[in-house]
Amino acid sequence: MTRSSDFPPSFRHVKLLLAREKENPSGQAGTGYDLLVPLDRQGRIELSEWKAHQLLCRVRRFATGDEDQVGRLRRKPGGQWYFDYAAGESDDDIAFRFDDERFVPGEYVSLAHGGRSHTYQVARVEKP
Repeated sequence: MTRSSDFPPSFRHVKLLLAREKENPSGQAGTGYDLLVPLDRQGRIELSEWKAHQLLCRVRRFATGDEDQVGRLRRKPGGQWYFDYAAGESDDDIAFRFDDERFVPGEYVSLAHGGRSHTYQVARVEKP
């Protein structure tokens, strides 16, 4: 088990919750992601820290009524970020523009899950 003292100082726990969309006009607090990622002072993913500590960069996808999926934050050679779960490529979630996104409360990020794009709001950012 990893203790909070095992993480480099730049690491943050980020909670993303499904934002309002046509099918969910109020959003959905029971659906989202928990991330453990290194962030710089502006709230962007710190690439050099990610490279040095890839095994610590984790993700948990959760949805009410579904089993949680746990994986890792990965990056394809062309720079596309994605969440890699154990079952192979078919279950991977694709992140859009994660190099440019700011992970600060109130901001929005886009992810594709199950072939559909969804918007998530950054609900919380804190030390692990």
